[in-house]
Amino acid sequence: MVKILGLLFLFQEQAVDKVKEVIEEDVWGIIKDILAFEVISTGEGEKHIGLTVGHLLLVVVAFMVASFVLRWIRQIYTRKMEGDDKLKFVSVFKFIKYIVYIIVILLTMSASGINITVLITASAALFVGLGLALQEIFQDVIGGILIMVDKSITAGDIIETDGRVGRVFEIKLRTTRALTRDDKVIIIPNHKFITDTVYNYTQNHKTTRESVQVGVAYGSDTRKVEEILLKCAAAQKEIMKHPKPFVLFENFGDSSLDFGIYFFVTNSFVDPRIKSALRFCIDNSFRENGITIPFPQRDVHFFNPNHTPLPGAEIQVNPKNDLLDD
Repeated sequence: MVKILGLLFLFQEQAVDKVKEVIEEDVWGIIKDILAFEVISTGEGEKHIGLTVGHLLLVVVAFMVASFVLRWIRQIYTRKMEGDDKLKFVSVFKFIKYIVYIIVILLTMSASGINITVLITASAALFVGLGLALQEIFQDVIGGILIMVDKSITAGDIIETDGRVGRVFEIKLRTTRALTRDDKVIIIPNHKFITDTVYNYTQNHKTTRESVQVGVAYGSDTRKVEEILLKCAAAQKEIMKHPKPFVLFENFGDSSLDFGIYFFVTNSFVDPRIKSALRFCIDNSFRENGITIPFPQRDVHFFNPNHTPLPGAEIQVNPKNDLLDD
């Protein structure tokens, strides 16, 4: 019985050894061969670059770990931020995330034995070409980061660029989107805010000063004109009562006495409609009070030194006039 048990124990040990041998030589060997299989192979000698399946798996694992860590960091920093600040931080964080991914991939490849110096050197010309081709994109990204950091433009601001007025509703890393007065979306590259002049109507406060100019005929009662303009401004509900509107006698024009009515509004995005209503009121009030809005007039005088008309005589102008003959 003891012999039988000893034989069974011996057979069991041999079977375990055979299984281990099979696993080490066959299964693990196959796994090693798969991991060592070169997906990409280029160059010879010291310049040889071989990218194996194992390298790819290591890069994927490092990529996943980096993504998890970055997501955790983002949640920590944004959990106490407000809506707009959170969106800005997420946009900037995306740019930082891409840089971190590139660094992690390069470090992982270097740690796994790949000579990344050769890879970077071989790609130098490609990087230069990409840099030149993507120059404006890089400017847009830098501009987006600066906008988000210094808060020169925020969501809800009313801006004017290239003669177009719009309300900003979204700021991204490369572009800013605004809604125009025609209910059209305008996409503005962020480098425009760095290189061009941009008017921000609402950065300091929501109120803006607007004006409407009008000319009246010479001989009109200027104080009456001032009174009418102030009454029309007071009649508009969307014009603020404080600060009060005021009138300036701006100029003695060629054909008119020029006035300007200045007022403050809280929504400069719709100021064309406010100005239109004010102009309607001014026109009606001028008609009721007999005040004329003149049109440009010019007096043309013909002078002919060779012809002296008699006193009180009328000058007849015809195609054969001496002036034309000269």
